[in-house]
Amino acid sequence: MTTERQIEKGISDIVGALTDPIIVFPGGWGDTIPDWLKNTITLERMLGNMSQTNGGDLTGTDAEVCAYLMTVSLTRSMDSDWTQIYMYVAGKTSKLWNKTEMPTDIAVDSISDYQTGKLKSLKDWIYQQRVKVRLEKEKAEHRQSTEIQKEIEQPELFVF
Repeated sequence: MTTERQIEKGISDIVGALTDPIIVFPGGWGDTIPDWLKNTITLERMLGNMSQTNGGDLTGTDAEVCAYLMTVSLTRSMDSDWTQIYMYVAGKTSKLWNKTEMPTDIAVDSISDYQTGKLKSLKDWIYQQRVKVRLEKEKAEHRQSTEIQKEIEQPELFVF
């Protein structure tokens, strides 16, 4: 990738961290995500961008997974692996951002390697969905600006 394209992608990722939608499970529960979690998602996305400049890969964040699994849990039941992953990520996110403590009887301090793999796959999928929405929006905006430019450049042949 050329330096110019790397810079362009970096700028797009920074803008995306601030403006990309929060990916939720379909079912109408997206508006129930608490404001503190929405703000946390933006902060964690920015932190992810900073770690990416140090060689890390961009992926979804724990807060994004927490929001997504919250909306899943309000729509349908989850199996034990996803429940464990949700409790793990929710507890970790709440603790990191000084929110309510996870009750000890449901707190999950660690997950299995298999569950870690599922969590990583979900984070990657969430990130891919964010980028997909961003690129589609950019294409639509480019198409619209091109059409406007054509209208401006088109000479007026007939005046009625």
